[in-house]
Amino acid sequence: MTSQTNNDDDKKYDMLKLDNQLCFSLYVCSKEIIRKYKPLLDPYGLTYTGYIIMLALWEEDDITIKSLGEKLYLDCGTLTPLLKKLEAKGYITRNRSKKDERNVYISLTRKGKELKKEAICVPEQLIEALDIDEIKGKQLVESLHKLMEILTQ
Repeated sequence: MTSQTNNDDDKKYDMLKLDNQLCFSLYVCSKEIIRKYKPLLDPYGLTYTGYIIMLALWEEDDITIKSLGEKLYLDCGTLTPLLKKLEAKGYITRNRSKKDERNVYISLTRKGKELKKEAICVPEQLIEALDIDEIKGKQLVESLHKLMEILTQ
């Protein structure tokens, strides 16, 4: 076997290198971003998933578990234990619809609404922790939103 053949084989298999995998890069970034959030969210007794639930509810309060799950790309089985924890902390309530008992509505409590004022600093603290400027941060978010659109069509 010639060295040229070896080089051709190496090039052919470059796409199988871990560092060339989009999925791996996104996985590592996601895992590490969530790790960066931990010290920022600990003072509020929130995990990352608890935080994104609260973000969604601060945008739209009093919504069904189904609607919340669709917004967060989480299924009911994943969402329910998280909601129970937030309810135990006094941030939300879960109430069955009187019209259709299959629907459970999630609502912010006063404490949950007040948390929004306290947590306003979290996004800025994360950007500081990442040490990226605001413009690059916005561009990155826009690129990820485009990717989300492609993947969810």
